[in-house]
Amino acid sequence: MEEIFLTVTNVFILSALYILVTLGFAFIFNMVGVFNIAHSSIFMASAYFGYLFIGAIGLNPWLGLVAVVILMALVGIILERFLFRPFLGDFNSQIMVGLAVILIATTVVTIVVGHMNVVIPPLVEGSLGAPPYSISWTRFLTFLVGFIVLFAIVVFVNRTKWGVQMQAISQNMEAASLQGINIFRVTSIVFALGCSLAAVAGVLMGSMYQLDPFMGQFTLVKILAIVIIAGVGSFNGIIFAGLIMGTLYAVLPLFISGTYSDIIAVGAVMIILLIRPSGFFGRAVA
Repeated sequence: MEEIFLTVTNVFILSALYILVTLGFAFIFNMVGVFNIAHSSIFMASAYFGYLFIGAIGLNPWLGLVAVVILMALVGIILERFLFRPFLGDFNSQIMVGLAVILIATTVVTIVVGHMNVVIPPLVEGSLGAPPYSISWTRFLTFLVGFIVLFAIVVFVNRTKWGVQMQAISQNMEAASLQGINIFRVTSIVFALGCSLAAVAGVLMGSMYQLDPFMGQFTLVKILAIVIIAGVGSFNGIIFAGLIMGTLYAVLPLFISGTYSDIIAVGAVMIILLIRPSGFFGRAVA
């Protein structure tokens, strides 16, 4: 029973983490059509800044989280203004810009930090429940935050003025501009929110697992798989796709080594896409 409890717990925790880290990428892609693979580097950098603020400087964990979110929101605005704005609608250039950001960010972190084994101190100390059926408050918080943020994004997109403007831009940027919508102001807000979501995910994941300069690249594969399984344009489908990925990566390591579990998980995703090439809830990828 204890092993079953731990496995089920890991399924939901991993699912929540994957949902959180995917939301920012999907938000930017669905709203403004930018394929920002540099999102993985924002996620990685957020984890290291979380360690700097909380672990090294000693800020209150919640203040440290807020500081990282604000910092990454500013980084998102800078990325949109100077790197991605000139290439709106140019998929190939977006990929090249994203690769350049990944290379620079990974190189800088590797040089500055190296491969030190560091973990962000937990945001909340203690555990919920009694051993052996207990779960740390940090892990429970991760699960809770993942689904609360997803709900908040869906409400924001569908119920607010900014969300309606973002939907208009996602459907037809030129027509939205003719209706008086400030395209570049909206895209800046989208990038700020998307990178803020990556910041939350990075700090939460960094409080449970060791940091690594290449953690972004490892996560990028899962991000892309979840977005495609969910279906381009779908936020609700991210819950379903995130649960699939969380289940695969929580259950498979119980039976086979980590390397083989990655291969089988990716293979399972490919089979799903062969059956449902447009994903479960969205439109086909052009």
